[in-house]
Amino acid sequence: MSGHSKWSQIKRQKGVADVKRGALFTKLGREIAVAARQGGGDQNMNFRLRLAVQHAKENNMPQDNIDRAIKRGAGQGDGAALEEIVYEGYAQGGTALLIEALTDNRNRTVSEIRNILTRGGGSLGTSGSVAWIFESKGVLTVARGVKDPEEIALVAIDNGAEDVSTDGDPIEVYTAPTDLEHVKDALEGQGLKIESAEIVMQPKNTVFLGEKEAIQALRLVERLEELDDVQKVSFNADFDNEVLEKMNA
Repeated sequence: MSGHSKWSQIKRQKGVADVKRGALFTKLGREIAVAARQGGGDQNMNFRLRLAVQHAKENNMPQDNIDRAIKRGAGQGDGAALEEIVYEGYAQGGTALLIEALTDNRNRTVSEIRNILTRGGGSLGTSGSVAWIFESKGVLTVARGVKDPEEIALVAIDNGAEDVSTDGDPIEVYTAPTDLEHVKDALEGQGLKIESAEIVMQPKNTVFLGEKEAIQALRLVERLEELDDVQKVSFNADFDNEVLEKMNA
């Protein structure tokens, strides 16, 4: 399991969404608005919007907030136009960073990101410097429940999943982005609880970091993710589970 996947799990366990709910709602609302702008406000016809709304509901975002974000994205509400930008950079030990942002001010965003990277021991890269390390994947997390994990894996693979990790809890199912919804529907059809479904940038290779460098890199990622304009940070570091235990302490 990649470091990015481990970090996603520990964030769920820590309940970061509860601690910083206001900032989270801002990010979720932006993602909904952009999805609605690009593919229209009808969820039945816009898979990205369905995913964004589902993610918002998983984090207890009020329905009124969701509706306003959809209307804003579909051109029925006020608000500055948002631009999608992906920045590339490096953290400790040569860790590759892919920083996805939604912003109404490109200069402000790059300045804030560069400042955090520099102060945290990282650096901003040029376009294309690390993007090749990542590939787009669908990821489903499935609650273990009472069903045999191997049965869950078989259902997922029979319906187009590329890989399944049954080592942890929740179980993680990896798909091509275009197959995510089909695999999700198939698993739900078996009575399984899907805890999350999202499109991520998965690293094709990883770099292993010792404890000190890993903690520094994760702190850097954490600070980047706290920026209002940053939606998601993907990285290719791997590290021992004990690192996460110290981060969670």
